[in-house]
Amino acid sequence: MAAPGGVQGPVANPALWAEVRALLPAAEEGMTLALSGEVEDGILQLLRRARGLLYAQPCEAAALGRLGEILRDYSWERLNAGPWREISKAWRQVYTYGCLFAALAEVAAGRPLAPAVRLCDMGLLMGASVLDNVLARLVRVLQAQLPRAEPWAHGSVKQLQEQRLLQKVRIASAPAPLVQPEDAVPHLRCPSLERFRENYLIPGKPVVLEGITDHWPCMKKWSVDYFCQVAGCRTVPVELGSRYTDEEWSQKLMTVGDFISEYIVNENSIGYLAQHQLFDQIPELKEDIRIPDYCCLGEGEDDDITINAWFGPAGTVSPLHQDPQQNFLAQVFGRKYICLCPPQESENLYPHESQILHNTSQVDVEDPDLVKFPNFRKAALQSCVLMPGQVLFIPVQYWHYVRSLDISFSVSFWWS
Repeated sequence: MAAPGGVQGPVANPALWAEVRALLPAAEEGMTLALSGEVEDGILQLLRRARGLLYAQPCEAAALGRLGEILRDYSWERLNAGPWREISKAWRQVYTYGCLFAALAEVAAGRPLAPAVRLCDMGLLMGASVLDNVLARLVRVLQAQLPRAEPWAHGSVKQLQEQRLLQKVRIASAPAPLVQPEDAVPHLRCPSLERFRENYLIPGKPVVLEGITDHWPCMKKWSVDYFCQVAGCRTVPVELGSRYTDEEWSQKLMTVGDFISEYIVNENSIGYLAQHQLFDQIPELKEDIRIPDYCCLGEGEDDDITINAWFGPAGTVSPLHQDPQQNFLAQVFGRKYICLCPPQESENLYPHESQILHNTSQVDVEDPDLVKFPNFRKAALQSCVLMPGQVLFIPVQYWHYVRSLDISFSVSFWWS
């Protein structure tokens, strides 16, 4: 006789298995396994076999986990076979199904849930949505079953207390670069849509907006402790190095808790959490922010707006570069020094000649080599120190350099 929920043998958590199964179609034929492109017939056969194991009475968790691993390994090779933009969405969906089946096998077998959460995160990061974004819904159920990490779970209480004290000292005494009044980006409090459009959007002029994030829940809730508690177990990509133009710069997948322990609390080296999928991975965070009303002046819909997260220690740098869209950079906590230059000044900024870095200047803004780059002294620069609660409008193609002065979290909104 099948055990409750269709798992062979005793079920470690039948209530959880029932909640997880409720996220899926009730019957096997309802899981269509539709793909947005062509894959080998052998892969389709593996997908159907895994589906059958999932819906079998009882569910064959061990075999399901093995098939999930095979699907992930095979599709992973395809995902790394060429430039990302040339990868078929179908193979990303196969990878998602592999992560889904493997995660469900972990739950069905009653094993610890942290590996299943990581599988979901890998599918969300590298795969493509299937079954109405089932992985996002699954990971939310699984994460709710994990104990919330204490703020000091990834470091001693003393370390965290010392870090808090050090952060207070930094905020009070760390000098920010001097911004001359004639070079300062103008500040404006809650301008009307019409005023913003006529004076800044259309002419393409940067401005620091104040007061527009006062009602965002993140302004009161977010802190290093809060991220450790809400997202400590979640796997995210981290950039290692002070800036992406450095030779030693690299990327690594790690949990938010490990990132906080290694790069925020202990400050072993420079690492930065910078990615646009964080708010899709962790909806609780997305619920704490709001899309600025001024984005309605663009040509697209809310779904066309790319929301990025930027979280890291003091000292992280984004070299002088351009972005292809309008940008609102909202500062949640910490401070950032930002230097800006209009696109008309590009010839004075010495962009890299390589195609990959053509939108990035070779000049170190705060320590320019004026012998090698003499025309940089002609560049018309503006600057500001962006404080918590302030939002900087960076017009499309406007050059900008950013350095974190403190442990910092920013949210940027790219829109057209």
